[in-house]
This record gives sequence, C-alpha cells and structure tokens, in this order.
Amino acid sequence: MTLSMENNPAAPPPLLSQPGLVAALTSRTLGAFSSQVQAVAVGWQIYALTHSAAALGFVGLAQFLPMVAFIFPAGHAADQHDRRRIVITCQAIEALAAAFMALASFAHFLAPGMIYGLVALFGVCRAFEMPAQQTFLPSLVPTSVFPRAAALSSSLFQVASIAGPSLGGLLYGLGAGVCYALCAAGFAIAALATTSMTLRFPARPRQPATLAAVFGGISFLRRKPAMLGALSLDLFAVLLGGATAMLPLFATDILHAGPWGLGLLRAAPAIGALLVATVLARYPLGRHAGRWMFVSVMIFGVATIIFGLSRSIPVSILALAVLGGADVISVMVRSALVQLGTPDEMRGRVSAVNMLFIGSSNQLGEFESGMLASAIGAVPAVVVGGIGTLVITAVWMALFPGLRELDRLDDITPDEKPL
Repeated sequence: MTLSMENNPAAPPPLLSQPGLVAALTSRTLGAFSSQVQAVAVGWQIYALTHSAAALGFVGLAQFLPMVAFIFPAGHAADQHDRRRIVITCQAIEALAAAFMALASFAHFLAPGMIYGLVALFGVCRAFEMPAQQTFLPSLVPTSVFPRAAALSSSLFQVASIAGPSLGGLLYGLGAGVCYALCAAGFAIAALATTSMTLRFPARPRQPATLAAVFGGISFLRRKPAMLGALSLDLFAVLLGGATAMLPLFATDILHAGPWGLGLLRAAPAIGALLVATVLARYPLGRHAGRWMFVSVMIFGVATIIFGLSRSIPVSILALAVLGGADVISVMVRSALVQLGTPDEMRGRVSAVNMLFIGSSNQLGEFESGMLASAIGAVPAVVVGGIGTLVITAVWMALFPGLRELDRLDDITPDEKPL
C-alpha cells in the first residue's frame, strides 16, 4: 500500500492565535500532568503497601466502575449544560481530593482502602470532565486546521506524560504526599485556565433525560461503522495489549529498578508518542489514514510482546517508546473521526462513548492485566496480550473495510455519508 503525508500549499493560520486555544491546551496539559504524577504515586504506594499484582489491577477497576456508572449521563449533561462549568467543577474536586491524599500521606494514615475510594472519586470526576472537555477543540479551531491542532494538543499531552511520571518517580523518594501536593496544585491551575476560556457553541435544544437521549451516542455510532470500528479497535487492542499496569511489578521484580526506573518506564511511551505527534503537527496524515491506523496498532502489539520478553531496561524503554509512538497515530485518526464526524449537539454523548471505550481499554485493561498476571505470571500475561492485539487487528480489518479505506482526515464532516 502507498502511505504519504502531505502539506496544504496555502499558508495555514497560526494555531495559537485562535481565541481560547492556549487556555484549553494549558488546562488539558496540566490535568494530564497531574494525573500522571498521581498514577505513579498511587501505583508505587499501593504496591509498597500490598506487594500484590492484583492490588495494582484493583486500582484500574476503581477508576473504571465509576466511569461505567456515570459516563452516559455525563455525555448527556455535556450536550445540555455549560460544558466549561462542568470541567471547572470536576477539576476543582480533583484538586481538593489530591490535597486530602497529600495530607493523609503526610500523616501516615492513607490505607489501601482509602486510596481505592479516592481513585473512584477521580473516576467519577473524569467521567463528567472528559466528554465536556473533548468538545472544546473543534469549537475553537476551524476544520481545516483541526488535524494540526489535535497533533499539537497530543504533543503537549505527551510532554505532560513524560514529565509527570519522571517527576513523580523522582518526588516519590521524598514521599507520596509530595506527589499528591503537586497534583493538587496542577488541578487547581487547570481549573483556573478553564475559567479564563470563552466558548461559543450553537444554540442547542434542551432534551429531557430519556433513555433514548442519554444513550443517543450509541445510536449515532451504529450509523457510523467506520467510527465504531475505530473506537472498538482501540478498546480491544489496548485492553489486551496494555502493559502499563504491570510497570511497578516489572520495575521491581523483573528489571530490578527503583522509583526512578519506574518513572523512566512510564515516560517511555510518552516519549515515543511525543516524537510522532511532533512530526504529525508539522506533517499531518495525508492519504490512507485508515491503513496508517491498522499498521500502527500492529506495531503496538509487536512492541508489547518485545517489552514482555525483555530483561534489559534499555530494550524495555525502547519497546515502550515504539508502543507509544504507534498508539498516537491511532489516537489521531480516532479523534478526527469522533470530533469532526459528529455534529455539535451530539459531541458530548459521542465523546462519552469514546471515553467509555478508552476507560475500558485503560482502566479495565489494568484490571485484566493484574488478574491475568496473578494467574499465569506477569511476563506471559503481557506477551499473550500483545498476541491478542495482533489477532484483533487482523479481524477488524476484515470487519470494517470502510475504516481500512478511510482516506483524508480533513475531508471528514458531520454530514458525510456513513462509511
């Protein structure tokens, strides 16, 4: 197949001149940074308290269950109410919860059960925050520059994903409370950045919270098989192939690294993703975007297998970096399909389904990885997951030919004929 990247010959408008874009990127980046620092601290603290792979899996489950319970009402709320206010409220609660975790850690009474409960609270907040926040970008930039804006947003997200784990691993040596205090400050500043934004949305008719309205995102996706294929491919590929939940175990028992080594392992996927996202911000995907997506998911699966078999820290870091770089291409295609292919009045509910799929692949994937590792061992669990990713990719190429033949991302519109 022929894959290419093309530039628009016309001079593109400066991205950062778009009103509200800097505030939106600041809010998302700081929120991601704080979440990454928190993930390192929670994972390391839970494993230090329990020395259990299953306990690491329960952290993912504690985040996933609230998302299942609240994500569809959250999507409906995002389409019916002030999206900016929803995000501000969630970020403020996250800041307060992180501050409590810091105080409890400093006072040495933060037990595993309390950590699970607070992680669940963060899961509730993110269930409401993310569907609303994901609607910001297409409302701030024109369609012609959306792929570049999405790549810039992804680049900043990856910077946060690099700095967060690295700094979190370093600061954990000073105590978990220091990490959580930094998270509290990050969430608070993110809320202030969101407050400074000015968003203009088309007038949306209010709908009662009927079952048909709340689950409208699912009905919409049933009419968009290419979009559904992209979301479900990510769901099953990352659900099976996700190895990040096992990083504390790999760092401690297999690679024999300390907190700093764990920080490097966690940062590695983001380093690879940042490199690829930086290239995409300058050279957006041109032709054959669907094929790019399938190839990237295959590379993700192969890199997962290599990581599982590795006993070398440099090889493990390289495998994770390749994994992250491959994943960002899939994320870019999926983001364009969801945000550009969905009318504004449906973006909250479709974004909610997208977040449910992402949460299933990440948080539920962490639970699946922890349980499988407890049953057959961490290394076989990761290798089997990578093989499963390759199998799923092959099956999805046959099931969703429209996604496989998807061409240019900037041609996607809400009114296009479903693929």
